[in-house]
Amino acid sequence: MTDQALPDPLCALVVDDDTLILIDAVLILEDAGFRVFEAMNVADALAVLDRHHRDIHLLFTDVHMPGDWDGFALARRTAERFPHVAIVVASGEAKPGPDDLPEGATFIAKPFSAEVVHHHVRKTMPDEKHPPQLRRTSPRHPG
Repeated sequence: MTDQALPDPLCALVVDDDTLILIDAVLILEDAGFRVFEAMNVADALAVLDRHHRDIHLLFTDVHMPGDWDGFALARRTAERFPHVAIVVASGEAKPGPDDLPEGATFIAKPFSAEVVHHHVRKTMPDEKHPPQLRRTSPRHPG
């Protein structure tokens, strides 16, 4: 046994106003090795980012939520203020227009599988930032 401390887990922020989808995304990211913060609207997500932006490495957000801002606006604002945060946007209805997603962000359609989420997280985050569990899963894109 060694005295070396385990590295702190990477953190993700999941934002969705649908509780079941929020829980599903949280479980997928926890299984991939992330510690997860949760928010159910953009205002709460911005508050979490303001408090924990140094710890958060991934934003996983829905598009349509209550309030003045949607997930596209949250993604753009996050990219401007916290450029180290990788961004994945998901929706079952909206598809991004040319200016909706910030550079480097990816979009996935709902419903999503763990494999699709893992693929997009790998795609948006630098390799050295992938949690160990995510590195061990297959790198191929699911059909």
